[in-house]
Amino acid sequence: MVSFAVPAPLRPPPRLGLSATPVPVGRWRRSIGLAAARPRLLTPLLAVSSGRETTETAQMASVKVCSGSVSGKNNLVMSTVGNSTNIVWHECPVGRLERQKLLKQKGCVIWITGLSGSGKSTLACALSQELYSRGYLAYVLDGDNVRHGLNRDLSFKAEDRAENIRRVGEVAKLFADAGIICIASLISPYRRDRDACRALLPDSTFIEVFMNIPLEVCEKRDPKGLYKLARAGKIKGFTGIDDPYEPPLDCEIVIEPKVGECPPPAAMAKQVISYLNDNGFLQE
Repeated sequence: MVSFAVPAPLRPPPRLGLSATPVPVGRWRRSIGLAAARPRLLTPLLAVSSGRETTETAQMASVKVCSGSVSGKNNLVMSTVGNSTNIVWHECPVGRLERQKLLKQKGCVIWITGLSGSGKSTLACALSQELYSRGYLAYVLDGDNVRHGLNRDLSFKAEDRAENIRRVGEVAKLFADAGIICIASLISPYRRDRDACRALLPDSTFIEVFMNIPLEVCEKRDPKGLYKLARAGKIKGFTGIDDPYEPPLDCEIVIEPKVGECPPPAAMAKQVISYLNDNGFLQE
């Protein structure tokens, strides 16, 4: 019997990036969703104006192969946000409400603001611990901690402080959307920056906590020794000394001193927990 097999040295090598033994795609494979139609390239839809945000609805032909069904045209909203152009917001079937139901809590941002040494981090940690002990999930975004990574490229100049707050506000928004109770602990001295963070979130889910502790009490505590350095002129632009702090005008919670001292951590945490309970953020 004569063999017609082609000797191995004469066989053409497989093409790079392709299978050496191509698998045929027939009509039956398309009908059950194993092979999608060739995607179409989209041409840019927007003329971008610097510093402006624009959106435009683009009708594009799309083919969805799922369980043997093919759908037709969908409307997508193409956006320009800042310097990002031709971007689309993608919704997922599991959203905020589903995540909150799973966690049995309502996502929110607890924004703790006040002078250095007023007890912001102390309250944040005590509150996180108390929520954990009750079975609720929280995460602390501490001002110093985020400057170790996310915001390590920022200084303490006014414009960098504003960007610092903006970034933390955006991250806190994501935590809240995930159904987590996010505790942000930052001096955040300027009212406009805090208000901008509030505007990122749905109504009532931004809870501003003002540590209304007098400067003399904070300076007496001075846990990091920063006031001493500021008074000696070794730190410039220090909030409360040579840079202003703008207290909130209409915050949700105010922490007041007790007999000239910061309240005990447990008492401060209890005050915030009571607000969360009364406003439906903690579900049984």
